[in-house]
Amino acid sequence: MEGGERLLPKGFPKLKNDTFLRAARGEETEHTPVWCMRQAGRYLPEFRETRAAQDFFATCQSPKLCCELTLQPLRRFPLDAAIIFSDILVVPQALGMEVVMVPGKGPTFTEPLKEVEDLLKLRQKVDVTAELGYVFQAITLTRHSLEGRVPLIGFSGAPWTLMSYMIEGGGSTTMAKAKSWLYRHPEASHRLLRLLADVVTDYLVGQVAAGAQALQLFESHAGHLGPEQFQDFALPYIRDIAQGVKSKLKEEALPLVPMIIFAKDAHYALRDLAHAGYEVVGLDWTIRPQEARAQIGKDVTLQGNLDPCALYAPKEKIGELVKKMLEGFGTQRYIANLGHGLYPDMSPEHVGAFVEAVHAHSRHINKHS
Repeated sequence: MEGGERLLPKGFPKLKNDTFLRAARGEETEHTPVWCMRQAGRYLPEFRETRAAQDFFATCQSPKLCCELTLQPLRRFPLDAAIIFSDILVVPQALGMEVVMVPGKGPTFTEPLKEVEDLLKLRQKVDVTAELGYVFQAITLTRHSLEGRVPLIGFSGAPWTLMSYMIEGGGSTTMAKAKSWLYRHPEASHRLLRLLADVVTDYLVGQVAAGAQALQLFESHAGHLGPEQFQDFALPYIRDIAQGVKSKLKEEALPLVPMIIFAKDAHYALRDLAHAGYEVVGLDWTIRPQEARAQIGKDVTLQGNLDPCALYAPKEKIGELVKKMLEGFGTQRYIANLGHGLYPDMSPEHVGAFVEAVHAHSRHINKHS
């Protein structure tokens, strides 16, 4: 679609499959909707081909490429939602930090935050349209290009996860540098987390204005915090973002889209997350469906939580695992997903088997219940 970047966020095609949105809102569905974190990813040969000659963040800044990458898995699989191709680290970039993708290493900050004084280098006021307008353009173009096939999910990283990257300078097994800030510099940590929460709130509202029909907040590094630190340094900002987004959407007469919180490894906080203002709580694979439902209750939709490595199993075994997962969660107030993102060496055929199994088994259960 030439000139696609100039499309306006209005006059979108009518949505044909709203199963994902109905499940998120707790309405009855004929089948359990399914999508996969990192469904637009390196496991697809066409993704690798599209990305081959492009720098990662240059790709993120191209609405046309983001649109193409977002649509690729939809051409292969009958998924019930699309998620915009982007990266959580565009937010630190909007604050003025330089992040590069180093082959074999992953995202790397050229100058991570080391001292409290380094906070002064960050933009204290961020115009999200000026700094992240390319994401909004990608969302608008993709929403039009989906032609109403399925809803489009927008997303952001949560403040603690973003802060940990900004201090560690990349991935880390311990997050010791970032966690040391929480103990040594609690006030400065709260200043940084508040700045991030404010930017993330505006960023998510901007995504809805651009056409996103649901939002997911990724607290990917929740598992590095214990219950007390999560309570002090993560949960308040997770709550504030939900409240802030909903309040601004109302003010700006924008759709009140469902919001998903995915706090990986935060089993100790499920009850709190159930009351944090999100319609959906995403789960990783290390908790039993029945336990999660008992803690979260029946008023919140659950999302997850097949172990991504289960997709290395033969297709028949994937079907058995999906059936067991559906029996554990129940087919209603539930969105099927993996407990984390797809890995680059996974077989697209096995991803297809997962999607098909969710649809087939949930229809069968619904028909006979």
